[in-house]
Amino acid sequence: MTPSEFSERLWEFSVRAAKVVDQLPDTRMGRHIAGQLCRCGTSSAPNYDEAAAAESRADFVHKLNVAWKEMRETRGWLRFISKLGLLPQKRMPPLIDESEQLSRLLSSSVATAKGKPRPRPTASSLISDPQSSILNPQSPASR
Repeated sequence: MTPSEFSERLWEFSVRAAKVVDQLPDTRMGRHIAGQLCRCGTSSAPNYDEAAAAESRADFVHKLNVAWKEMRETRGWLRFISKLGLLPQKRMPPLIDESEQLSRLLSSSVATAKGKPRPRPTASSLISDPQSSILNPQSPASR
């Protein structure tokens, strides 16, 4: 999936979340959940898109992380709506499933963007490595 396709998928999810917000009951709890879901359910897409304009790698990772956190929060509110029975039960599982898939994709994107730090060599690892170019200038690693 390309970044633009993933962005589109996030925007489609935001639209679905917004429609859920509009269908919640006009009760104290319904209004509370609606406000929370409105904020988190519509913020992953713009945060993901904003990452494209990041000023640094750290800024890029931060914006992706925010998108991921907002998606996880959205999933939580959707599960809560389902448990409370505020909307038809058949409607919630596909939306919860999509939020889980998007959350996993965002999590993976964050991990990739962070990169895996390489372990720094220690003195003992250099000594124990017979191929070390530091201790053995004629080793294949030094050529």
